[in-house]
Amino acid sequence: MLFLDELPEFSRPALEALRQPLEDGVVSVTRVQNQAQYQSSFMLIASMNPCPCGYFGSKTKQCRCSQREIRRYLDRVSGPLLDRIDIQVEVDAVPVKEINAAHGAESSEVVAARVRKAREIQQQRYRKDGIHCNAQLDSRLSKRYCALSNEATQILHLAVERMGMSMRAYGRVLKVARTIADLRGAENIETQDVAEAIQFRELDGKYWQ
Repeated sequence: MLFLDELPEFSRPALEALRQPLEDGVVSVTRVQNQAQYQSSFMLIASMNPCPCGYFGSKTKQCRCSQREIRRYLDRVSGPLLDRIDIQVEVDAVPVKEINAAHGAESSEVVAARVRKAREIQQQRYRKDGIHCNAQLDSRLSKRYCALSNEATQILHLAVERMGMSMRAYGRVLKVARTIADLRGAENIETQDVAEAIQFRELDGKYWQ
């Protein structure tokens, strides 16, 4: 697992160098006379503010950045790198009145048990395919294991057109939908799973387009 805090503060070359290992699971190092490859399979987790001051789009505080400053800041993260981030979640500040409010949230133990069960489902499903989780699905295996109903397909195609998704993003939405179905313990991917997976791609359009 690789966690990058304040993602846009890393240099552009360093961030772009992550694209190959995120896609292929290997790092290639080339010198004058030699080339070496190292296995580098990891989960990338990154956090960032939406602007230099941190309040662009906030419901609780006014942003003090200019549009030019915001655009320059966001452009430090390229589209191809965003394409390789499967789940994008926006977290705003919690209003004071909600801090101590009672919520019926699930406990960490319950969530962890559901995740373990989903991983067991995936390991069993792919036992003959040489992989162990949905993230490792290639296009051929995705066609086999991520089949959609006509309604779910229409929703995904509309999202691709509306949000301008690349084919790489399309494939990643499928894999996230497969995972959401596994977390429900469902054998088939339903329309609700696709709709939820699409919601995890909406920050692309909100901030970068």
